[in-house]
Amino acid sequence: MANRPSRKLAVILHADVVGSTELVQRDEAVAHERIRDAFRGFSEIITAYGGVTQEIRGDALVAEFSRASDAVTAAILFQIRNSESSAQLEDNMQPQLRIGISLGEVIVADNTVTGAGIVLAQRLEQLAAPGGVVVQGSVSETVPSRLPFTFESLGEQVLKGFNHPVRAFVAKLIPGECLPAPESSDVPAIQHDLPDDTPGRAILEVPDKPSIAVLAFTNMSGDPDQEYFSDGITEDIITELSRFSGLFVIARNSSFAFKNQSVDVKTIARDLGVRYMLEGSVRRAGHRLRINAQLLDTEKATHIWAERYDGDLDDIFDLQDEITRNIVGSIAPQIEIAETERGRRLPAANLTSYELSLKAQAMFYDSARSGTSDLREETIKAAQAALDLDPRNTHALWIQGYSYAMQYLYRWGSDPEESLDRARDIAERFLQADSSNPKAYLIRAMTYTFRGEFDAAIADFRRAFALNPNFAMNAMIMAWGESLAGMTREAKEHAELALRLSPRDMDVWLGDAYLALLQASFAERDFEEAKKWGLLAVQLTAKAPIRRALMIASCIYTGDPEGAAHHARELETFAPDFIPSILSGAMTLYKMPEHNILLIEGLRKAGFT
Repeated sequence: MANRPSRKLAVILHADVVGSTELVQRDEAVAHERIRDAFRGFSEIITAYGGVTQEIRGDALVAEFSRASDAVTAAILFQIRNSESSAQLEDNMQPQLRIGISLGEVIVADNTVTGAGIVLAQRLEQLAAPGGVVVQGSVSETVPSRLPFTFESLGEQVLKGFNHPVRAFVAKLIPGECLPAPESSDVPAIQHDLPDDTPGRAILEVPDKPSIAVLAFTNMSGDPDQEYFSDGITEDIITELSRFSGLFVIARNSSFAFKNQSVDVKTIARDLGVRYMLEGSVRRAGHRLRINAQLLDTEKATHIWAERYDGDLDDIFDLQDEITRNIVGSIAPQIEIAETERGRRLPAANLTSYELSLKAQAMFYDSARSGTSDLREETIKAAQAALDLDPRNTHALWIQGYSYAMQYLYRWGSDPEESLDRARDIAERFLQADSSNPKAYLIRAMTYTFRGEFDAAIADFRRAFALNPNFAMNAMIMAWGESLAGMTREAKEHAELALRLSPRDMDVWLGDAYLALLQASFAERDFEEAKKWGLLAVQLTAKAPIRRALMIASCIYTGDPEGAAHHARELETFAPDFIPSILSGAMTLYKMPEHNILLIEGLRKAGFT
């Protein structure tokens, strides 16, 4: 009787040589020798840390561990040593590895190991940069916090062959710290140092995208028992900020290393490699709790944002969730404002792809405020310059995709439908580059809405919101889509949620929240309410066609022809073809025929034919 295969839970490491085919094409003999030597050295490290190398095939290696900490340590140690040995080579035959680590079920049969755990490790490895290590969320949670590792979130990743998104993290050694030596081996502890004028510490290069460290909130209550609450608030903020694909968030273990230490902001920023920092305090007095939080720009050592939160301790967990949501919802927009202003100050020459996208972002907001087609075209070109350097620059994809969608809405250019097609194509490219980024779904949802495919649009809006419910922009744009789809109650709830989350957001996005309330109120035939929200929407973004058209109709229905004439004159200055497209049927805003008829009749009563 044949032996039945056994199943077990294991930590799986999958490593792959980057560009192995190109190496072989350069010099087959040397490539095979270098790859073989790299895997031999890796296998020795794996064995020293209690792992078992299960398979080496060409340019890939699979190993099994019983402890996640051993797998992470072995992977990082190998990458450090491989980088050091490669630096000593004078040719271009330097094999670099990517490593993925998962925790899952494997099947052992005929001296081979198969199963979903191995496939997952391979998929995670494909997310890693050359010389990097990416681990599953459950692996990062299993590694003891005392060990000197940071785990930087990549967000939820949609991986081929898996039905549900997987949380992924980049594993790194804390600069200046030592890797733990194996329990019984001649492999010594290793310290990863870079040149620095501070002994034992390394200067980290600040990432291109906005980077932030959340320091442990200070317990000001004088009661050690309250320490759990201040730590819990901090950890929740770190977790929720990690949902923002556009942010580089330092892991808890690294930011908490400065807890109860008197260290200046610039030193912490240098040690962690961040541009922004959040710090705060928690004070309890009787049954009341007060939390102060402030966001700092570490380059300029200036405050960007500060807020105070008060609450009752009737339900401590609800209070913790509410405060976390409010802080996180406010931080991301403030960082975007700061990054936009930084983009304006950047020189024109020798910019990285991300820096070029920052300049495009500044132009994006300027074009939204000015309502000029030429500046929108320049925005698209600026985003393309960033994409020419890095086709996977999701920041540039977002700006360019949204700009094309606005070209369609404003009816700019000779072929608005082509602009909408381009917006949809960019959304698909965006999803391929980062399927966990809610902005990709927002762009595609907008194109669905403009094409009248409302069910598909709502599905994408929901997906974006699920990926990050604390991202106020998500809620604002989703509310806009819901109000046009006839879901007026949901639209109002989400618009109001967004305004609570980020009351000091960019004027463009706040205007969209008020636009959603205008669209919902108009559909409900509450024209006085519609005018109230419409005035706020126009004040924030004056050069916007939908709000002007709805204000024209609302003014007519409330007996205010002068108001209608004013909005008509304003609309004529930046989108003269918008109302004709509504009246001709070339553009349909609302899903429900009665809502569109209500708009068209109001426009015709205002004198449009």
